[in-house]
Amino acid sequence: MHRLLTGPLSVETVTVPIAGLPEKLRGTKLVQLSDLHYDGVRLSEKLLAEAIAACNFVEPDLVVFTGDLITDDPTPIHQLAQRLKQLQSRAGMFAVLGNHDNCLHVSRKLLSQTLGNAGIQVLWNEIAYPLGAELALVGLADYWSGQFNPAPLIAQIDQAIPRIVLSHNPDTAAVLKKWRVDLQLSGHTHGGQIVLPGVGNASELYQNLQRKIPKRIRRCIPFLRKKHRVVQHWEWASGLHRVNDNFLYVNRGLGSYFPGRFFCPPEVTVITLV
Repeated sequence: MHRLLTGPLSVETVTVPIAGLPEKLRGTKLVQLSDLHYDGVRLSEKLLAEAIAACNFVEPDLVVFTGDLITDDPTPIHQLAQRLKQLQSRAGMFAVLGNHDNCLHVSRKLLSQTLGNAGIQVLWNEIAYPLGAELALVGLADYWSGQFNPAPLIAQIDQAIPRIVLSHNPDTAAVLKKWRVDLQLSGHTHGGQIVLPGVGNASELYQNLQRKIPKRIRRCIPFLRKKHRVVQHWEWASGLHRVNDNFLYVNRGLGSYFPGRFFCPPEVTVITLV
């Protein structure tokens, strides 16, 4: 997408406290990338190159992707994998898949194998320990896939062990709040793409308007008839949030849909654990 409709890349830095984090892991640096939508339209090669350079510049311990690497055609995943080979990470790269990565025309097996060849391990209801046994990395199936099932995974982790959960859709934080999740990393929302300074993202405003107007009246107003299908919790559209005792960070993504972004730039997130 053209730079005028996307805006310049923003590198966000976040520090997150993790209870019981071993001293040797304090200062661990993660880079989160999300919602690339690499399809030749929604993400320019220039912006992708800038994101890769920004990631490598901070010399991360871990790189994670939180879904929607492609849009609806699996073909570009081969070219994307070649680009992502340029990423550098001390302890490896991990990804979860989003709703677009799991749509009708996309083979999850193809995506996993292709990304695996680029050094990116896809976690689909799986646990990994790339930084050692003292910190679990949990990758969940997409919320809309029909295979989202965190309970048996969480049950495998000792309650005393800190854990980071990768889950594409931030709505899952409402489900995960019953368990210990030191940090959930999500994407999916693109930050709402259009943000009104001092007011909020346009999608949350629209959703609030829908809720305030009685259903019988909404039926008579064409633009209020359609229910939002992206997320229920637009209040979690971007940034760091507290959901009960859990931390949730939502990345605004790199790819952009028309009409583009307004005060909602594409994002690379650098997260330091303390």
